[in-house]
Amino acid sequence: MPAWLPARIPVSSGGADVARRPGRAPVRRRRGIGGFLFRWILLILVGVGLAGTLYSIHLDRVVRGKFEGQRWALPARVFARPLELYADRPLLGDQLQAELDRLNYRRTAAPDVPGSYSRDGERFLIRTRSFRFWDGEEPAYALKVGLAEGRVAELDDASGGPAPALVRLDPMLIASIYPTHNEDRVLLRRKDIPDLLIRTLIAVEDRSFYRHIGVDPRGIVRASFSNLRAGGVVEGASTLTQQLVKNFYLTADRTFERKINEALMALLLERRYSKDEILEAYANEIYLGQDGSRAIHGFGLASSFFFNKPIEELGIPETALLAGMVQAPSSLDPRRRSEAALKRRNLVLDLMARDGVISQADAEAAKGAPLGIAEGGGRPVGSYPDFISLVRRQLQRDYREEDLRSEGLNIFTTLDPLVQFEVEKALPSRLSELEKSRRMKAGSLEAAAVVTSVAQGEVLALAGGREAGYAGFNRALDSVRSIGSLVKPAIYLAALSKPERYSLTTSLQDTPVSMRVGDKIWAPKNYDRRVNGSVTLHRALSSSLNLATVHLGLSLGITEVTDTLYRLGAQRRISKVPAMLLGAVSLSPLEVAQVYQTIAAGGYRAPLRAIREVMDPNGRPLNRYPLAVEAVVDPRAAYLTTWAMQRVVTHGTARWLGEKLPKGMTMAGKTGTTDEMRDSWYAGFSGDKVAVVWVGRDDYQPMGLAGGAGALRVWGDFMLAIPNEPLSDIPPEGVVVAGKGEAPYIAGTAPTARGGGGAKKPAPTRGDTQDLAQSGAPSAPEPESAPEPKEAPKASSRKNLFMSDFYN
Repeated sequence: MPAWLPARIPVSSGGADVARRPGRAPVRRRRGIGGFLFRWILLILVGVGLAGTLYSIHLDRVVRGKFEGQRWALPARVFARPLELYADRPLLGDQLQAELDRLNYRRTAAPDVPGSYSRDGERFLIRTRSFRFWDGEEPAYALKVGLAEGRVAELDDASGGPAPALVRLDPMLIASIYPTHNEDRVLLRRKDIPDLLIRTLIAVEDRSFYRHIGVDPRGIVRASFSNLRAGGVVEGASTLTQQLVKNFYLTADRTFERKINEALMALLLERRYSKDEILEAYANEIYLGQDGSRAIHGFGLASSFFFNKPIEELGIPETALLAGMVQAPSSLDPRRRSEAALKRRNLVLDLMARDGVISQADAEAAKGAPLGIAEGGGRPVGSYPDFISLVRRQLQRDYREEDLRSEGLNIFTTLDPLVQFEVEKALPSRLSELEKSRRMKAGSLEAAAVVTSVAQGEVLALAGGREAGYAGFNRALDSVRSIGSLVKPAIYLAALSKPERYSLTTSLQDTPVSMRVGDKIWAPKNYDRRVNGSVTLHRALSSSLNLATVHLGLSLGITEVTDTLYRLGAQRRISKVPAMLLGAVSLSPLEVAQVYQTIAAGGYRAPLRAIREVMDPNGRPLNRYPLAVEAVVDPRAAYLTTWAMQRVVTHGTARWLGEKLPKGMTMAGKTGTTDEMRDSWYAGFSGDKVAVVWVGRDDYQPMGLAGGAGALRVWGDFMLAIPNEPLSDIPPEGVVVAGKGEAPYIAGTAPTARGGGGAKKPAPTRGDTQDLAQSGAPSAPEPESAPEPKEAPKASSRKNLFMSDFYN
């Protein structure tokens, strides 16, 4: 091979060698690394996507679970009775105005919106509010109401429609039973939210609400520009949906994780639910302030809390204030930071005008309006802890505590604010006067009072002490004291239920009694220490003669008297001893009211009740508390007993009351005084109301006040201040009414000159001293136990165990 030829490049058996350029990686190796990275990136993306999908499914479940389930723990709301207006209803002008004021109706020259009224003397023009009761919706009315001589003389539709027969005003909220975390809200449906409020919220908080899908990037840019131009925050960057998510599902922590969750959940919420559903939830959930430990959520409650108005009655300036507070409820609280709240409200008014929600002229006019914040708004009107404790006891029998604190129940009670007001006014005033006249230490006397309706057994008012609104010991329910002579009507009723033996003119012996009871001698005396000899039965009751009553009770038998008390409604165990004939029976004022209600109702017992109806938040009736009436004693005997009790007022121990009754008014009652004047009682009734008052000292020390000098005065102060119907003068079938001033009697048992109800005479009493065995009574005290339920009528109690739940 010539030397000048280049050497051959060796060729391997596997093929020719390829010349490699310096610094260049092999193609196959480069492709291997790229594929590796691609596969890992793809795997990561799939993993992230799968995790995101699973997390989104989780968030979707969270969103749906709370949004479609029970969204809020709603407090139970307790309402008083609604004031009913109808022709000839007893009502004074000042009482009607006081009721309207309690309901936060605004007095104006020309009422033109619901919740307003005008008054010209005894003529009212009222724009009522609509309200959903257990039996349906009560519409709003424009009413002309004219009063004359203490009654409704005119009730017309001011808009020209037919005159309504009966109108119910919306009831007063008297209590709320809050959830354990003390959140409170008034639930609104979308149709209840004023369009003005919705448009204002959108103008201020989310101008693209109806266009975005939960988040709004353009809105963030626009809000940033508006805020920068204004030199402060005038628009929010979060959508209404994001704000709802933050309040409803998340915490207020300012973290990146929370913001991501907020955006994702907002997208899910918008995908699942309509704009109207989101607006409804937002309007109910948004936090708008604090009332002590109670958190104010939602515009419904905020309207009441700040303005004492339902949301549909808000005007432009009030709407602007609430919408403006969404941004920072604490720093814009109009009660504590009025200047900041005013500035924010006026800024919102400008935004409303900018977006055409209102005109510029309306905005300028609204800027000149005051904030209009009402004191005490949103809280139950009045403070009635004594009555509410009665309601709570009845509710706790039928509902779990967690239901009362979460289910949003609407509880309609029997409380009559008009009556309650007079009771609360009378107690401290009269007790202070009694203390001063008796030279007692101020505050030493206490009292309790119960007022019920005759026919329905509804508790209209209740006071557990002289200090209204004090949530302490409830004497009306829990103070069990000897009732003294209040037991006597039951004894005389038991006698008059035996017309063959007793009538109102039967002669009783008011002579000394002395008997051995166990190892002691029992020798009762009359209050005035006198002995009256032979007296008529009705005089023995009206003058509260102890000796005549003991003779009568022993003749009847202690068991018969005890059974009568049970039939009248007493629930507590009564000791069957002779001393019970003079009041050695311990009952609470509420129990006494039950006994007297049965007498007042002509022998028909209606178990006392404090609740009428319970509804769920959707207006569906739950437990119903219907009137349950049972005939338990002879109505003829009840009528004769009532006649004798009228003479207590006109001729007997309650003459002070009789002298103050207005013309045409008739009432009946009985005074009661216990040993050493430790307890002063009065129980009585008109044609439509029963009232019981106890006065005494908590330390059981004597106070020197008999029933007629103490409790009767308190009773008269409030009963004479409220509307009452006179006692009916129509006797039941079988009763003969004699001439004026003469005692009525049961047909077929015309009384003789000496008395006696029929053929048989009452068992005679003997001598100045007699042994228990000689009196015809048992030789030893009977066991201290109440009869078995079968011995005391319980039919109505099986329908309403209210009283027995307290005392058995």
